[in-house]
Amino acid sequence: MAKIDFGGVTEDVVTRDEFPLSKAQDVLKNEVVAVIGYGVQGPAQALNMRDNGIKVIIGQAPEFKADWDKAVADGFVPGKTLFPVAEAVSKGTVIQYLVSDAAQRILWPEIKKNLKKGDALYFSHGFSITYKEQTGVIPPADVDVILCAPKGSGTSVRRNFLAGTGINSSYSVFQDYTGRATERVLALGIAIGSGYLFPTTFEKEVYSDLTGERGVLMGALAGIMDAQYQVLRENGHSPSEAFNETVEELTQSLIRLVDEKGMDWMYANCSATAQRGALDWRPRFRDAVMPVFRDLYEKVKTGKETERVIKSLSNPDYKKLLDAELRELGNSEIWRAGAAVRKLRPGNK
Repeated sequence: MAKIDFGGVTEDVVTRDEFPLSKAQDVLKNEVVAVIGYGVQGPAQALNMRDNGIKVIIGQAPEFKADWDKAVADGFVPGKTLFPVAEAVSKGTVIQYLVSDAAQRILWPEIKKNLKKGDALYFSHGFSITYKEQTGVIPPADVDVILCAPKGSGTSVRRNFLAGTGINSSYSVFQDYTGRATERVLALGIAIGSGYLFPTTFEKEVYSDLTGERGVLMGALAGIMDAQYQVLRENGHSPSEAFNETVEELTQSLIRLVDEKGMDWMYANCSATAQRGALDWRPRFRDAVMPVFRDLYEKVKTGKETERVIKSLSNPDYKKLLDAELRELGNSEIWRAGAAVRKLRPGNK
């Protein structure tokens, strides 16, 4: 491991220098990785591992035809490297359980009865294990239970891999039956193309992930965009001006500076007027949302958020209701304005 200073706090992380791909390939040379679910994370992790020389098979329910056909289009062959779920589990030695959280709960009895002594049960989210009282996902004692969670969508995991970079991932060992659980998860993390790997626990991964999704990454981001756009429109600004000042400048300019060298670098490369205003208003926004974030984290930690998720996803009309909510979001003026702005970008006409 490498000791890295993160703002005055030293952490142990695993990079490709300490754990090169050649070592990962050696650790996994006798493994068959069965990727269960070819939806969001499954394709990216499976294709990256296959490109890195790892033996990969896919477990996918044939009745979900779109995902089955996608696996076939990506070169997985029915009866050779593409199987129904139960058959793939029985053939694999590492079972990457990459279906949705809701589907993990439903599929678990079929997964469990096909696990073999010494298998590794791999997750990319701590949800099912952390909230096992609600999900019923309780692994047998004779398997390794590990986690490698890329900090990005499946699309980004694949895109960054093809670009020669990588998405950073957290990792954890919940149960080490074989004595090889740590080397297995590190090898898998490198094989899926992680930039570097940092240790966590199943609990911390899901607490931070659910807080992040509901907070800065998605919920809070969309909420503050809605609020700023609405205030600008109420004060007579055009949809184009309101969208550009709320979304376009952030996504096409400023966030790229943050990515490059940090928030201070972005501030340093803006006008003095922007700097002064941002520095003055930052504490007010922080103090305004701090109670919301504390409430959010508490609801995640106590399982109340999980209860809501499981209850909602158990509704037979959930997909219909979700589609209606997404349509409402997409049809709001801010995102209709966004669609028009994106079409006006050079090369998009």
